[in-house]
Amino acid sequence: MPTRSNQPAMVLLLACVATPALPVPAGPAPCHAASGVTVPTVVELYTSEGCSSCPPADRWLSSLAAQPDLVRLAFHVDYWDRLGWKDRFADPAHTQRQQELGARGLTRFVYTPQIVVDGADYRSWPGRPSGTGRPATVQVSLGQDGSGYLARFVRGPGAPMRLTAFWAITEDGLVSQVRAGENRGTTMHHDAVVREYLAVPVVGDAALRFEPRMPVGSPGARRHVVIVVSDASTGRPVQAVGC
Repeated sequence: MPTRSNQPAMVLLLACVATPALPVPAGPAPCHAASGVTVPTVVELYTSEGCSSCPPADRWLSSLAAQPDLVRLAFHVDYWDRLGWKDRFADPAHTQRQQELGARGLTRFVYTPQIVVDGADYRSWPGRPSGTGRPATVQVSLGQDGSGYLARFVRGPGAPMRLTAFWAITEDGLVSQVRAGENRGTTMHHDAVVREYLAVPVVGDAALRFEPRMPVGSPGARRHVVIVVSDASTGRPVQAVGC
């Protein structure tokens, strides 16, 4: 069964877009997107507003906005919340995802800021990750379906036998005034913040529908919906799409 974050204010290992994600207004809006012939690069940042070494990583993730064939996801973790500042974007589900990556051997340690690119630790930042151009074996189309979204899948030659996925609602252009903790007195700017996350442990041939619980976006924020599909055996993304 799909698992959701339990944090009321919140609206994925992953979302991808073959083409850059387009802003989705707070209310219902047209959303039609289809994946490409290659697999986008998926960049996950595990961060916290309570971590003094995280702002440079936040800025680095924002700087990747114009890079084509790249999906950005900022997962704010909650284990810094007890150390002086409660991050309003933190969610236990994000911490769980980070820990699961380590448990599966995809990453060696759990720390912040931690950057994971295509399922593996990325220590080369602030260098920019380059797209691998891997041929896609799974195609995904995404469209608006009333107040929700519908994703359809087509498996091609060489597609993994077992697939998993996750949905994410992300927002760009968020600002926080941090008043305590290691970043006290700092104005922090965030992009690609995961506000709602829904893991789909098993992906079959049937279409998947996602009904966001976050009907209204943050004031001034640019909202996106993405779905990332991965090889269930390796955890490596095999396709994604967003709008």
